[in-house]
Amino acid sequence: MMPTLSRELCAPPGAPVFELGTRCLPWEQQAACVLEFARSREVDPECLLSHCRLTRGALISPQQLLALLAAVQLLLPASDTPFVLGQLSLPGQGGLASHALLQASTLGEALSLLCRYAGRLSPLLTPRLLRHGDEVLLLWTESCGVSAAQRAFVVDMHMSALKSLCQWQGGTALPWRFCFNRTRPRDLSQHAVFLGAELSFGCQFDAMRLPAELLSQAWPRAVVPNLAAAALAQQADPTASGRGLLAALYDWLLPRYREAPSLDQAAQAFGVSPATLKRRLAQHGSHYQAQLDQARSHVALYLMLLQGRSSEAVAGELGFNDRSNFRRSFKRWTGLTPGVAASG
Repeated sequence: MMPTLSRELCAPPGAPVFELGTRCLPWEQQAACVLEFARSREVDPECLLSHCRLTRGALISPQQLLALLAAVQLLLPASDTPFVLGQLSLPGQGGLASHALLQASTLGEALSLLCRYAGRLSPLLTPRLLRHGDEVLLLWTESCGVSAAQRAFVVDMHMSALKSLCQWQGGTALPWRFCFNRTRPRDLSQHAVFLGAELSFGCQFDAMRLPAELLSQAWPRAVVPNLAAAALAQQADPTASGRGLLAALYDWLLPRYREAPSLDQAAQAFGVSPATLKRRLAQHGSHYQAQLDQARSHVALYLMLLQGRSSEAVAGELGFNDRSNFRRSFKRWTGLTPGVAASG
């Protein structure tokens, strides 16, 4: 059962890896959208670019995109900003990947495309699709590092983007349920307007949930056959399947959740020295143990919350010989004891 989880949540092997400072995002794909939004709010785009010291060019890096969004947060502090900006983000101008989203025949196909080509469609957060029984979850994980100050903004933007895309393509609002890995904000009015009433805060992950039966419903705007998706499958745009460094490391760690590989083993798998991997993770605002803990905590939460496994069974599945050691590790991962997490 767990190998299935790994296959669902991880990208196929061989996806190209980009880092926070890699200039890999076409200007018209992300930056142009942000500047057009600024113009609509009567903010001079050039002022925005000047504020974050960004010049127009063919490609920008995820780091530069985050700097641009930080400038938006500062100069356009309206509470609806991330949600409206999200509505403008998908399908975007991501070439074949965006065309494939537009041509998707069902919600299931669109979500699969979004996850597979996240490097082009969603470079700041990596969506991961998980089917469990009669429900489907879309888990948003790190791609190449988002600071705590920007995390809520970026998550809200991505969730709004997907909800808006699905409503426009499918012709009707879907009964999404939203889970947020942060405390409940004082004002939920914009969340309610743009996302709906099904909002849960204080969760251990950022995710969107939906009845699985909706995955197969036909979309009226579908194009059959999906020629753009077929071209992507034939490697017409190899960079579209790229993964941020943190997403690629998650892909490698998740199938190895039980053995808990060392930094040295991970570095060898990525073809770099341990010192280089450690340095690169630091540049992404993280470290190896944090990434390993995240992957293992996601497995533990999956087993407890979705499969109803006992803490003893989960401890054994993750390779702990002592239940108390698992309890201490789980509390370090999540801030909660297994009993409290399971009851929530």
